[in-house]
Amino acid sequence: MAHLKLLGPFTQLLPMNGLPKKGALHDAQLPVLQNAGIVIQGAHIKDMGPFNALKEKYPQAHLDFLEGPHTGLPGLVDPHTHICFGGSRAKDYALRNAGKSYLDIAKAGGGIWDTVTQTRMAPEAALVKSTCSLAKRHLRNGTTTLEVKSGYGLSVREELKMLRAIQSANQQLPMDLVPTCLAAHMHPKDHKGSPADYLEEMSRELLPLVKKEHLAQRVDAFIEESAFSPAQIAPYFKKAKELGFALTVHADQFTAGGSQVAVELGALSADHLEASGPREIDLLAQSNTVAMALPGASLGLGCAFAPARKLLDAGACLAIGSDHNPGSAPMGDLLTQAAVLGAFEKLTNAEVLAGITVRAAAALNLTDRGQLGQGMLADLILFHTADHRDILYHQGNLKPCVVYKRGERVYDKHRQKNH
Repeated sequence: MAHLKLLGPFTQLLPMNGLPKKGALHDAQLPVLQNAGIVIQGAHIKDMGPFNALKEKYPQAHLDFLEGPHTGLPGLVDPHTHICFGGSRAKDYALRNAGKSYLDIAKAGGGIWDTVTQTRMAPEAALVKSTCSLAKRHLRNGTTTLEVKSGYGLSVREELKMLRAIQSANQQLPMDLVPTCLAAHMHPKDHKGSPADYLEEMSRELLPLVKKEHLAQRVDAFIEESAFSPAQIAPYFKKAKELGFALTVHADQFTAGGSQVAVELGALSADHLEASGPREIDLLAQSNTVAMALPGASLGLGCAFAPARKLLDAGACLAIGSDHNPGSAPMGDLLTQAAVLGAFEKLTNAEVLAGITVRAAAALNLTDRGQLGQGMLADLILFHTADHRDILYHQGNLKPCVVYKRGERVYDKHRQKNH
């Protein structure tokens, strides 16, 4: 039996449990435990409650004593990233800020296809190394579960290379990477057939191999005028569902339509939603599909945020992801972006924090994290503050001082222990 560890006392501990799964949240609904402790056994939480009571109840537990004020949260869950890629798109960013449109840049050889070209040139080992490096940065910033997409390979061989690189990186990291197959990112320029032909080829040749090698349990697609139409993507998604994949959708980024596909096919989440209107908001609110805002893309492209306030008020479940990618969302700092989204969309602290913990976990269909409680994974992050409101108030400048993953201290700002 794994030994017991008692962590505390926390000045404040926010377990993020017991909250409604959908709809608006008031800060008064946030469970805040004072002078609390957590008992960890192996990778999971065994008990939680008043620190002194836990000391008496578990005298044999190893004491991991916290000096000074500390606030604890579940480890952050980033449900949407593209951190496996080759090269850089700094040139695109400069051109956009100089007035060029996303479409102009793509026509001139930039955009997603530029990253596809550079990723195809990168050896698998180089992708593993760069993915690990970026993932560790997320870990230091408090993210303990990180979704990572393929989608810069756009051929059977290159998509498999990406997914294998993500799998290898996951095996080397003290955090969890959740892989997603995004072969339907765009119709590759070097493909001889139509977009429908390409999708049929991917569903016939790629998806069975992804399933056979256990490279991903999730399939994503970009539904947009510059990528695939709802009609084109429907047969691909239906084949993916038949093979047992969960679905997620890049939806309503520039034009509406993707969220309807997500809802109709029972996708776990519809991500982006910057172009969602009243109809799309209502559809999402009445469904079990998680609405995901990606403020990093809005900041990177200089465009409007997803209508997070309206989605919550309509009754949707709102998750927040960083969309960390080389083109439209290069920042990759979930906490900063979530705080900025909260300021612009007038979201409560409860709504923002739920969006990057328990509701983000729901977007990945993970029920063992995103909240703290008996039997949950011992994924938690600590901040040097006595008031949890400081975390969003500092808009990302207050970073975690300690990160635990599966009961192990994997990052300590003071000890500089970062495996």
